[in-house]
Amino acid sequence: MSQQSTDTVNRAKLYQLILFPFNNGATNVYYVLTLNFIAYYANGVLGLAMMFATTMVTVMRLFDAVTDPIIGMLIDKTNSKFGKFRPYMVLGNVIMAISAVLLYFGTRVIAEDMMWLKYTLFILFYALYVIGYTFQTACTRSGQTCLTNDPKQRPLFTIFNTVASLLGMGLVQFLAPILEGKLGGYNSAGFFDFMVPLAVGLSAVLTVLAIIGIWEKDRPEFFGVGGNQEKVKIREYLSILGANKELQRLMVAGAGCKLAFSIATNMTVLCMLYGAMMGSYSTLYLPMMIVGYIFSVPFFLLTVNTSQKLGQKASLVRYTTVALVMYVGVLALLVFWQQGNPATTLSITNINLYTILFVVFFGIGYGAYYATADMSIPMVADCSDYETYRSGRYVPGIMGTLFSLVDKLVSALGSTIVGVALAVIGIHTLPDSTTPYAPGMKGVVIVLFCVVPMVAWLATLWAMKGYSLTGARMKEIQAVNNTRKKAIGEGMSVEEALDKWKTMDDIKG
Repeated sequence: MSQQSTDTVNRAKLYQLILFPFNNGATNVYYVLTLNFIAYYANGVLGLAMMFATTMVTVMRLFDAVTDPIIGMLIDKTNSKFGKFRPYMVLGNVIMAISAVLLYFGTRVIAEDMMWLKYTLFILFYALYVIGYTFQTACTRSGQTCLTNDPKQRPLFTIFNTVASLLGMGLVQFLAPILEGKLGGYNSAGFFDFMVPLAVGLSAVLTVLAIIGIWEKDRPEFFGVGGNQEKVKIREYLSILGANKELQRLMVAGAGCKLAFSIATNMTVLCMLYGAMMGSYSTLYLPMMIVGYIFSVPFFLLTVNTSQKLGQKASLVRYTTVALVMYVGVLALLVFWQQGNPATTLSITNINLYTILFVVFFGIGYGAYYATADMSIPMVADCSDYETYRSGRYVPGIMGTLFSLVDKLVSALGSTIVGVALAVIGIHTLPDSTTPYAPGMKGVVIVLFCVVPMVAWLATLWAMKGYSLTGARMKEIQAVNNTRKKAIGEGMSVEEALDKWKTMDDIKG
C-alpha cells in the first residue's frame, strides 16, 4: 500500500516517484519527433510547401492548446474503476500510435496528382495526433497531485522527469543525427521509416511503466480534501484562473521558457549554427548536446537541494539567473564570430580559446537552465494544492491544462518564428546538416539561439517576484489542507473546514 504518515502527509514510494514521470517521457518521444522533424517530412517527403509545413506546426500547437482545458475538465469529472488518470494515459497513447502511422505512412500512398488530398489528410491526421497527445500529457501535471504532497518529495519529480525524458526524447535526439546520413537525411522517407516505429514502441513501453507508478495512488482517498466534491461548471473555470494569481505568474514563467526552448533547440536553428556557421554539424551537434547534459548533472543536485530547503521558487530564480548571466557570454561569442576565421570557429578536433569559452558559457548556462526547465511541472501541483486550500476544490486537470494552454499558445509560435526568420533572409527550404552558410544566418542564429531565451528568462524572474508559494508557505498550505481533510473525513462539511482552518495558528489553537 501507499505510504501515509501519521500527520496525513501523502508520500509516495520510491518506485512510484521514479516510474510515473515516464508518462512525460512517453509523450516527449512524440513531441520531439513532431516538433523537430514533421516539417521536414511534410516539405521533403510529401512535397508540401515549406511555409505550410512550418506554419502547421504552429497551428496544431494552437489546436493543442485549445483542447487542453476541455480534456482537463474531463479528467476532473472522471472517477472510474480504472481511476481518474490512467484511462486518459492509455487512450492518449493509443491515439498517438494510430495517428503516427496514418500521418507518416498513410499520407505517402496518395498519388502526386492529388496534392489537395495530401494537404487535407496531413491536417486531419496531425489533428488526431494532437488530441491523443493532449489526453496523455495532461495527466503528467495533474496526476502528480495525488502521487505526493510532501514538499521534500515533489522536487525529486524534476530529476526523475528529466531521466524519463532522456529515455524518450533524448534517445530520438541522439539517434537522429547519427542515423541521418545513413537513412538519407531528415528530408528522406528512410529516416521516418526507422524513427516512427521506434517512437511508437518506446512510447508504449514508457506509458506502461508510468501506469504502474500511479496505480496505487489513482484512487479517491488521495484526491483533494475529501468529501463530496461539487462539480465545477464550465464558466467557473475562468473565475478560478482569475483568482489563482500564483498560477498566472507560473504561466508567464513557464510559457516564456517553453518558447525559448522550442526555438533555441529547433533542429533548423542547430543546423545553421553547427553546420552552416561552424562548418561541422556531424561533429558538433552530439558533443555539444552531451556537454549540456554533463553540466546539468550538478545543477540537478543543486536545484533539488535548494528546493527542499528553500522551496521551488527560490531554486527556479537562482538557477535561471545563472543561465541568464552565462548566455551573455554565448551571445558575445556569436557576435564576434566571423565566417572562415578559425579563431572564431567551434572545433572539437582542433580546440581553440573560442571553443573553450563557448563550452564553458554554453555548458553552465544550458546546464542551469535544463535543470529548471521542467520545474514548472511540480510547481503546477503546488498551485493546484493552493487552489484546494483557497476554494476547497480539487481540480488538478483544469489547473494543469490551464497552465499548458498558455504554455502551448506561446510555444506554438516557435516553428513559425523560425520559418519567418528564414524567409526574411531569402531561404525557402529548411536547412539541414549540409546546407552552406548564407548571408543573414548569423543574425538569425544570434536572435533565435541567444536573445529569445534571455528575454524569456528575464520574464521568468519578473513573474517570480510576486509568486508567494515559497517553501514555508507550501508547508503551511499542506498542513491546513491535511487538517481539513481529516475533519471532513470525520463528518465536517467542506465549507465548515475551510472557514475553521486557514493558518498554522488555527491548527495549533
